[in-house]
Amino acid sequence: MTGEEEAVQSIAPCRDRRGRPLRDLRISVMDRCNFRCSYCMPESTYHEGFRFLPPAERLDFDEIECVVRVAASLGVTKIRLTGGEPLLRPELPDLVSRLVRVPGIEDIALTTNGVLLPRCAQALWQAGLRRISVSLDSLDPAVFARMSGGRGAPQAVLKGIEAAQQAGFEGAIKINTVVQRGVNDAGVPDLLSYFRNTGCVVRLIEYMDVGNRNGWEKKDVVPSEDMLRRIHALWPLVPLSPHYQGEVARRYGYLDGAGEIGFISSVSAPFCGACSRARLSSDGKIYTCLFATQGQDLRALLRDQKQAERDASLRAVLSGIWGNRTDRYSEERAARSTHSAAALDAKADKIEMHYIGG
Repeated sequence: MTGEEEAVQSIAPCRDRRGRPLRDLRISVMDRCNFRCSYCMPESTYHEGFRFLPPAERLDFDEIECVVRVAASLGVTKIRLTGGEPLLRPELPDLVSRLVRVPGIEDIALTTNGVLLPRCAQALWQAGLRRISVSLDSLDPAVFARMSGGRGAPQAVLKGIEAAQQAGFEGAIKINTVVQRGVNDAGVPDLLSYFRNTGCVVRLIEYMDVGNRNGWEKKDVVPSEDMLRRIHALWPLVPLSPHYQGEVARRYGYLDGAGEIGFISSVSAPFCGACSRARLSSDGKIYTCLFATQGQDLRALLRDQKQAERDASLRAVLSGIWGNRTDRYSEERAARSTHSAAALDAKADKIEMHYIGG
């Protein structure tokens, strides 16, 4: 073990004001996407004239690696690369190969819509990526088109999943499905049936009020307990223990041994009390909550100082941001009445999901 590795292991994780450790860092490497999902990047806002970040305004790989090294020294062990669509970022396998070598980082995952996986899954595997989450909201072409803004097709996503399996990710792929009442909830059994006995774990995600563009209303949420009852009636389920403390998804296994599914219940059963995730936007702002209204810029610090000064300053800034963190948005949402929630959310200018990842 090198001295640097020993130093990382000897440092206790940074904790916020509620005692939650900093363990996970989600990094948006690209604010653009080739889909226009209604709950994330609706076409009405993100049209051809919308100004996305030019390359010079995004963090480069050296800067991202620097943030990850400092974050690891504060207790981060898990990295997730997100977007936008992260596979639009040129040379992404190079970034993966850098991050897997950072002392203290134990796990690197990627969230993608999957359609570009056929051209890069093998390179990502060879670079050291070992887990992929693929967003897929429906197998019905019409429903898929409605939810993706008319971009792509379910068959293209399925081909991407197949390419990832062939590259080496078999057994390490999760399918993320955002469930909206009256939109795709009726098709959930078909999607689950498709992935039973494949090794892919479907995670059903409650429709959340992320950002300001999706027209979220609580009536459009299908509570996880409702979905659980529907699915259990088709294929009996048994609860499974979490893989680790603070795991977001509640795990259930099919009684017949056909695999497992997960439920992410941010609306009906908030899990803020165990949240250990920070988020880094592609232009270098750090956020301590998916529902944040503002972040703190790290890009200027990364670009304006010499390396020795930069690393020390970055560590002080990150530890200060996390140490002062009190976020518990989902728990506060659950505690408010419907009327007051609507009033508060109307005033909150939350950061858009495509900007900091899911």
